[in-house]
Amino acid sequence: MNNDKAPFSRRDFVKAAALSGAGMMIVPRHVIGGPGYTAPSDQVNLGIIGAGGKGKQNAAEFLKLENVNISAVADPAYYWNLADFYYRSEAGRGPVTEMIETQQAAKGNTKRVAQYNNFRKMMENTTELDGIVISTPDHTHAYIALMALKMGKHVFCEKPLTHNIWEAREVAKVTQETGLMTQMGNMGHSTDGIRETVEYLRAGVIGEVKECHAWVPAGRWIPSLRGLPEGKSTMPVGFDWDQWIGPREMVPFHENYVPVTWRDFWDYGCGALGDFGCHDLDAVTWAFNLKSPDTVQVFPAGYSDSKIAPYGEIGYFNFSSKGDQKAMKINWYSGGLKPDLHPALPTGYAYPARASMFVGSKGIIINDGSQRKPQVFPESLRNSIKPPKQTIARSAGHFQDWVNAIRNKEQSSANFEYGSRLTEITLLGVLSLRMGGKLIQWDYENMKAKGIPEADQYIKEPVRSGWEM
Repeated sequence: MNNDKAPFSRRDFVKAAALSGAGMMIVPRHVIGGPGYTAPSDQVNLGIIGAGGKGKQNAAEFLKLENVNISAVADPAYYWNLADFYYRSEAGRGPVTEMIETQQAAKGNTKRVAQYNNFRKMMENTTELDGIVISTPDHTHAYIALMALKMGKHVFCEKPLTHNIWEAREVAKVTQETGLMTQMGNMGHSTDGIRETVEYLRAGVIGEVKECHAWVPAGRWIPSLRGLPEGKSTMPVGFDWDQWIGPREMVPFHENYVPVTWRDFWDYGCGALGDFGCHDLDAVTWAFNLKSPDTVQVFPAGYSDSKIAPYGEIGYFNFSSKGDQKAMKINWYSGGLKPDLHPALPTGYAYPARASMFVGSKGIIINDGSQRKPQVFPESLRNSIKPPKQTIARSAGHFQDWVNAIRNKEQSSANFEYGSRLTEITLLGVLSLRMGGKLIQWDYENMKAKGIPEADQYIKEPVRSGWEM
């Protein structure tokens, strides 16, 4: 028996043996299916941690699925008005709970959804939960994910999976130890387009690929800030700032930190690269099995310092050939920066606002930032090729994939072991940015930036008492 997958204690064994001697054999449910076991016929019962704009979107997606129930919501804020942000909605545990109850009542479930401002209390009081959905700011992802895994819960967590590299390694380790079903929220991973792109790249449609460019239009939310906000603001009614701050050092509340603009600040978010890297570096990482870059250097575009992210970025990731990792150079751009137009492109072509471009010896593939369909150039090459054979199973949908994994006990392709690798690559770029654009020579085995001991504070960040992992 593999004890990592099905922890069957000596006491359980002795008890079962005694019962079998009496003509019956009773085996605990968790022994049959392992930690967090859910029979295929059972409803999957979820708890939502983080009820902001993204948390509301994620809850709405899970509510579309058959036999999925949401019974608890935790968030330190009761209400947020997100009309000024891309969510264009109201959020917080009050509005999100109301949305869940309304939609579940329409399906015949009139049970009230439990609300908590403290996710720990939710976890302690809702033992019936099969899975936890984490849609909190980046700096609390790892703490909540590790807590949930160690309590035997399956976990869906937004990207980036963690806020620092040590956390990414730790979450991957505990995921492997528990055997629980996990999913990172990089939704593009489940599109048909990215899977086709990976198949095109692996099949050599554009020849040997040694170079990838990825760009996003995202910039800093508050471009005028030069450092942390000064002074303090009036606290919203019912908002638990201590819970929101989580593992970070306590600072006075300021409206510039919430509800979405926390991404601008290194203590809580990871800038544009941290926000989009796990999306737009996904295809190249997946296609060429990238794991450990030799060097990473990302330069800030616009003002930044040790506390606040820049408006834009331009960076370089260099991977050498190691085992089944292919040699690859990745150039990253944000804030409106883009690569030069490639000569294989037709006259008058304009790059999409967000995309990835793979440069091969025969031509290029552009993978847009939405459906991610592979677009081959030059047109003469596109017209002469046959689509490669399908080698990657198509997804049932990003949210459905995780629910199916819980029911079938088979990890989805966006699981935490893969997600932690993609997150670590992304966070190495963030590490360089946080150090003002320093060249990082990465020692993967020892988790060190060679010759830069001051990087250790960002590789494994200090945490407040009570938030140790």
